[in-house]
Amino acid sequence: MKSAVETLNPTRVRLSIEVPFEELKDSLDAAYKKINQQVTVKGFRKGKIPARVIDQRFGRGAVLEEAVNDALPKFYTEAVNEAEIDVLGQPEVDITELKDGETLNFTAEVDVRPTIEIPDYSGIEVEVDAVEVTDEDIEKSVEQLRERFASTSPVERAAEDGDVVTIDLEAKVDGEVLEDGVASGVSYTIGSGELLEGIDDAVKGLEAGGEATFTSELKGGSAAGKEAEVTVKVTQVAARELPALDDEFAQLASEFDTLEELKADSRKRLENMKQYDQATQAQERVLEKLLELVEVPVPEKLLEDEINTRKHNLEHHQLGQMGLDLEKYLEIQGKTAEEFDTETKDAAVKGIKTQFVLDELVKREKLNVNQEELTEHLMRRAASSGMSPDQFAQAVVEGGQVPLLVGEVARGKALAVVVEAATVKDTNGEVIDLDDDEDETAETVQAASEETPAEDTAEDKTEA
Repeated sequence: MKSAVETLNPTRVRLSIEVPFEELKDSLDAAYKKINQQVTVKGFRKGKIPARVIDQRFGRGAVLEEAVNDALPKFYTEAVNEAEIDVLGQPEVDITELKDGETLNFTAEVDVRPTIEIPDYSGIEVEVDAVEVTDEDIEKSVEQLRERFASTSPVERAAEDGDVVTIDLEAKVDGEVLEDGVASGVSYTIGSGELLEGIDDAVKGLEAGGEATFTSELKGGSAAGKEAEVTVKVTQVAARELPALDDEFAQLASEFDTLEELKADSRKRLENMKQYDQATQAQERVLEKLLELVEVPVPEKLLEDEINTRKHNLEHHQLGQMGLDLEKYLEIQGKTAEEFDTETKDAAVKGIKTQFVLDELVKREKLNVNQEELTEHLMRRAASSGMSPDQFAQAVVEGGQVPLLVGEVARGKALAVVVEAATVKDTNGEVIDLDDDEDETAETVQAASEETPAEDTAEDKTEA
């Protein structure tokens, strides 16, 4: 076999491959054997039909076609390995010449990973938010904890903001009560925004036994997106009572004996959270600067596939779980279809460039991933997916996704190398010495690679 490589552009090549006919012998033998098992000819036992009879009865062309289909992947792979090119995706194969008994010539066009030059990145400088925890932050944190330990008690008065009301709901569309539009004994905190738009104004001022009717757009169920006439009846009004902020509360809500100890712990936790956010921010901004330094050609077919994958995942997974379609999602986000397409393409380009650049750094820095690093990353991914580590590991292995996880960890290590070489200052001008967690940088890389224009919406999906 002889092969030659022609570079069509920085991300695509054409392989021209010539195969002497004698190298097709194994594939021809396999073709005759396969056809032998599939056909019957009177006078011959199954599987014992001579080659000349198969040629006469079914045509030499059918045999050649079967043999070539069997041989092409093998010769293509040999040519790729011989040329030492890093191919992406499936090739487009064209048989240019097939002469029985003489030669097989074919071409294969395929996308390849572009050659990337990584410049000196030691001069990268980024600014991140300073870690500052204010007394107001502490008070807010403690107040949130206090809210969790609030109690309620029934009152005989009109409902007010912050009260917990027990209500019955009935929704009608075009005068007809919906089958899934009736609910009884629903507990609702006035002002929480957890149910339908307009319900707060409807129930405020009502005592137990009172009812009101209002119009609202349904967010889920059989009539999602339609205007409904909703009747709400209050069956109970209860006032929320917050515990006193004292040492007794600290003992109730935590392992601490005093309120001051609880507040000190809250400060420490908030500082840790902000330091984590600061490190993530630094990683993201260093990655942005690194991508600006490197010229990265993006294969058109790879980009097209990536865009389609992101759109499919958004429409059929993320939005499906939220009870939305793409049109409704864009309406909520205030975006046009053109803006969505542009954002999706930009995110896909960034994801591809991120992988290319960091993979090149992995090779350049000779970074490896050991079992401990892979296990730690797998544990984190399992936790974020809501699966147990064993379930997640099984799914990864069965799906052949282990190399993908190894790649995520390796790219995280590559980004950690760049972050370590960069200068990171906070908004106060202080140089930040980041204690890089390579698995956290792997998460940053993963987020950048998988980034989509989808955003969490605050729209509640509760159906009356």
